[in-house]
Amino acid sequence: MGEIQRPGALYQQVAAEIRKAITAGEFPPGAALPSESQLIARYGVSRPTVRNAVAALRAEGLVEVVHGKGSFVRFTAQPQLTVDRRITQDRSGRFTAADGAQWDHVEEPAVQRTQTTTATAAALEVEEGEALFACDRLLSDPATGTRVLHRTLIPFATAEGTDLADAPDSEPVVVYGVLAEAGHALTWTETVQARMPLPDERATLQIPDATPILHTLRITHGNDHQPLLLEEFRVSADRAQLTYRINADKPATRRRSRA
Repeated sequence: MGEIQRPGALYQQVAAEIRKAITAGEFPPGAALPSESQLIARYGVSRPTVRNAVAALRAEGLVEVVHGKGSFVRFTAQPQLTVDRRITQDRSGRFTAADGAQWDHVEEPAVQRTQTTTATAAALEVEEGEALFACDRLLSDPATGTRVLHRTLIPFATAEGTDLADAPDSEPVVVYGVLAEAGHALTWTETVQARMPLPDERATLQIPDATPILHTLRITHGNDHQPLLLEEFRVSADRAQLTYRINADKPATRRRSRA
């Protein structure tokens, strides 16, 4: 039993002692923590202090509280799902995504006309308030049930004069094909960040409290590296991991100057 020193934030000291017990294997993953009364007796502190300590461990994602049953140590197993983010193009020019065949549609795609925000305008290198199509998809992996939120943002300027103006809900690989047919040599950049979900994201993705999500931003570039399309991909970080194939870029060739 750890000795609780009175100076400082007492609940943090209790949380540290419980964390130490979990790390040492006293409370393995899936095991229930002692009851509030037992923790009060164990550490000689008040009920509010114990509750604050458990709340701190819950915020860390180390403990899960099941109402009516108690607090349990969360499992920290490897993600069940590996999402391959590669894009390929065959000799006929048809694009495919490595993860394209694995998703089920939980709902029909929802399309709306909207405008760029400060963040999306910067990513697409356009003015804030620029008109664009937004297509939202809620997808699910049939093997694990892992849910994914996918959003496609297509500026009107990109869709103009193409089939995308009438079909902004086309699958991303179809959009790539339309842009290639319009004369663009496509390249992609993608960034990934881990962040805590918004309440509606947590509810829609059906993930537990204190669980971060992986939020990727993929930009499709056309000629002269012009941003044409923005895709957002959001998934629970404890259920999925992302994988990429990395190819070495060829160094740019220098043109010889004529004498």
